Amino acid sequence: MRRIDLHLEGATQGAMEVARTRLALPIFLFLLGFSCLIIRLVSISMFEDLEEGRTLALSVQKEIVMERADIVDRNGIVLATNLTSPALGVRPKLIADAVAATEEIIAILPELSRTSVLNKLRSSRNFLYLKRNLTPKQVWQINALGYPGLILEKAEKRIYPQGSLVSHVLGFVNVGNKPQAGVEKFFNDHLSNPERSHEPLVLSLDGRVQHILREELKQAMDRFSAEGASGIVMNVNNGEILAMTSLPDFEPNKPIDPNAKHMLNRNIQGVYELGSGFKTFTVAMALDSGVSSLQGRYDASEPLRVADIVIHDDHAKNRWLSVPEIYTYSSNIGSALMAREIGLDRQKAYLERLGMFEKTPLEISGAASPLLPRRWGEVESMTVSYGHGIAVSPLHLVSGIAAIVNGGRLIPATLLRQDDHQDLRQFKDQAKQVISADTSRKMRRLMRLAVEYGTGGHARAEGYQVGGKTGTAEKVSEGRYDKKALLSSFVGVFPMDKPEYVIFAMLDEPQGIKETLGYASAGWTAAPVVGKVIERIGPLLGVMPHNKPDMEQDDLILLSAEE
Repeated sequence: MRRIDLHLEGATQGAMEVARTRLALPIFLFLLGFSCLIIRLVSISMFEDLEEGRTLALSVQKEIVMERADIVDRNGIVLATNLTSPALGVRPKLIADAVAATEEIIAILPELSRTSVLNKLRSSRNFLYLKRNLTPKQVWQINALGYPGLILEKAEKRIYPQGSLVSHVLGFVNVGNKPQAGVEKFFNDHLSNPERSHEPLVLSLDGRVQHILREELKQAMDRFSAEGASGIVMNVNNGEILAMTSLPDFEPNKPIDPNAKHMLNRNIQGVYELGSGFKTFTVAMALDSGVSSLQGRYDASEPLRVADIVIHDDHAKNRWLSVPEIYTYSSNIGSALMAREIGLDRQKAYLERLGMFEKTPLEISGAASPLLPRRWGEVESMTVSYGHGIAVSPLHLVSGIAAIVNGGRLIPATLLRQDDHQDLRQFKDQAKQVISADTSRKMRRLMRLAVEYGTGGHARAEGYQVGGKTGTAEKVSEGRYDKKALLSSFVGVFPMDKPEYVIFAMLDEPQGIKETLGYASAGWTAAPVVGKVIERIGPLLGVMPHNKPDMEQDDLILLSAEE
């Protein structure tokens, strides 16, 4: 067969040549672009500066911002933090079959109300939340439903790893992470600031000390069937609060009723007539003003009648008492006679300088104001001298006692570690001299006597020089003092030769037991708590037990100690 040779001539051949030329240009441009892409990829993988990659990674990391910064104790132990916890929302307009979707959602989240979910899916609003804080399994199941109207939002849940240990100090947040109380509320501007979300708020609290204080208070509260208890450990030299407990407390990781009784922080929100702890202030102002001296004597041989009241001693000696004896044996009569010599104006001036007339300047919202006598006459002056007729918070008493023993300086209490967050401190460098250093030295000796020979004997701690003062007050019920409803407290200091810490313990309506011979007063109930706490926290805080000679007390004669 003869081969057929076909070829195009003339106009047809010219058209084909033009087509080839036009096609070649796009092919060339495509190859050029592809080559540039290959070269760029090789350049990135082989020659790009690694430092730029690290910088990029850091910039991405900085975009990850927590809703709230962590809160930690002085040792870096986390007290409050955030966990990723998605929230489920709905765009009702994108749900075609609300009834079917409701049944499938309820099958995954049975704790939700079927009626509530159905109403939200039928709502005319653009967006509504169905549930917050979903588990990973619930997120996967909701995604598997495939409804475009179900929205899973990235969110965070506030978590308190230590549970109720520091609940009254930290406070809590609501479901929207909005602070409701405590440190969370006071420092909200810092904690919610996106630029500081990776800067934890460092508190002065020591979780170890907090645990010990809470444990000892809880045991005492149960042992004496008390309605409540509270306690504080504070550094007398810089005002740092190392522990603060109020019982009953609450679990901040569970739903909270803000109005429940156990939400009361007794240390700052409760004000009480704290009894004989105030005798510390009375004796201090008498010595400091020169009204009396350690050699001063007052007639406590019989009850003191003033106007329509009779003042008597619970541990009556029925004779003249020296100032050290008045303090050591907690004489109401001696304190009242001392207050008469001090005078109304001088007494009020000293108490005001000690901070007893204002709210405590602590970094927690909701602090209560003291309740002062409506009329401050001679009778009121005498009762105030031994802690009746004036109601203050436990923190008022603790701060005042710290000033009495630390050389006479009133240092505002703080929940911030001294060497952290100085920009947040509201009251730094505000220490005020309220009594002389010499008076402070004398008061330390008297407080030591009260533990060694007086009503605070059960606060002794092996190897430590402990000083302190008991306070037993009758609570007011229906306008009258109820002898069966006591508020028993003890404020202790250690070591007394060089004070570092003040420890306070209070029991609300403790009941006497067989071991205490039926007594529920502070010496039997609150003082032992302080002694046990000191024995346990002393070594943790670097204050080791020792057998050094006790403080010099030769010139403080206690006749009754020999009786």
